[in-house]
Amino acid sequence: MASQDDSATLPKTAKATPKRETAREDGPHNGQVMNVERADFTDLVPEGRQPVQGMEGFDPCYSDIVDYIIRCTHKIWDERDVGLIYTHYTHNIVLYLPTMTIYNREDVVRDTIQRLVSLPERRGNATHVIWNGNDQDGFYTSHLVTGSGRYTQNGHYGPANGRPFVSRTVADCMIHRNKIYREWVVSDQMAIIRQLGLDVDAYAEKIAQGRLAQGFKTLDIGETGLMLGQYPPAEEADLSIANTDLERHTLTWLHESFNRKMFGCYRDIYAPTVMWHGPLMKELYGVASVAHQALALIGAFPDAQFAPQHICSTPCNEGGTKVAVRWVMEGHHLGFGGLESLGDPTGKRVQVMGMSHYHYKDGKIVDEWTVYDELALLAQIKIAQLADTPSAAEALDS
Repeated sequence: MASQDDSATLPKTAKATPKRETAREDGPHNGQVMNVERADFTDLVPEGRQPVQGMEGFDPCYSDIVDYIIRCTHKIWDERDVGLIYTHYTHNIVLYLPTMTIYNREDVVRDTIQRLVSLPERRGNATHVIWNGNDQDGFYTSHLVTGSGRYTQNGHYGPANGRPFVSRTVADCMIHRNKIYREWVVSDQMAIIRQLGLDVDAYAEKIAQGRLAQGFKTLDIGETGLMLGQYPPAEEADLSIANTDLERHTLTWLHESFNRKMFGCYRDIYAPTVMWHGPLMKELYGVASVAHQALALIGAFPDAQFAPQHICSTPCNEGGTKVAVRWVMEGHHLGFGGLESLGDPTGKRVQVMGMSHYHYKDGKIVDEWTVYDELALLAQIKIAQLADTPSAAEALDS
């Protein structure tokens, strides 16, 4: 593997663009950082496109940060250039997943190969990329992918059955000088498991047994951070991670709804024609449907604290602005909600890692994409239940 991308056709320059393409030459991008919307794949990986933003330290084939994340993702997953990970990830990469964390590049390589073995026909279509940052301080990207394929090879899902599937994944990356050094990935595995016709409980228990055998246990300290003692939830949201007024507005209503339970605010936040694209490939319409999905999640974990971890936004060539929020919810399985696989309340502590993309237009949200993995929640509950079960040795001793 060369130290730089072998497809590079441009001399490497630190920043400036000696020549800007005309609108005709630059396809749908008009000399700006790419928007994925309205662009065909070939427009997203153009050959010989001049840099349109500072890309110091990046391979010269990348004209902007969206080009970088789309092109290298396609090369690794679709073109099978897995070795590109060595030039696009740091050796000490930390990759956060809903049920585990990976702490080095070699394990990222191994994990990628295993997924390619199981799903050789999978194709991941870029839906959109929301980003902020620059080449000096580093970039942050939130990349929504809609993946589809068939389960045709025996692998981590068990015996292959040839069934098709489609699911959503969001990958948030921190990038500096051509290398990803931290990444958060949320993939809707429950959607895949159900479409493949597998036994959800058995598969979740298999995950739980494997994690428990590795010494992993859930830590339940009781408090979730939603309230301080007997005080009600905080009146105001923490806006310290926001960069714009729209981002501050987003964090404010998320706190108002998920932490203060004021779901009536959705009537002012969402357009009447809103579309909600959610876990298990749900496609819903209207404000009432959006509110019900929020209630369904909170209903299962009524004491959970909703805590945004990162937010960024970019203008959209469809009009308006898209905002990406990476968030976690931590609470206890105390109620019935819309997560049917969890069954009756168990009281077990769970952490939901989620990603949401919002499209604001004329002041209201017209589309929302939210990804979290119900399978990961079920596995966490089963880990806690298995940990409560005495071993054979303990049973004999007693």
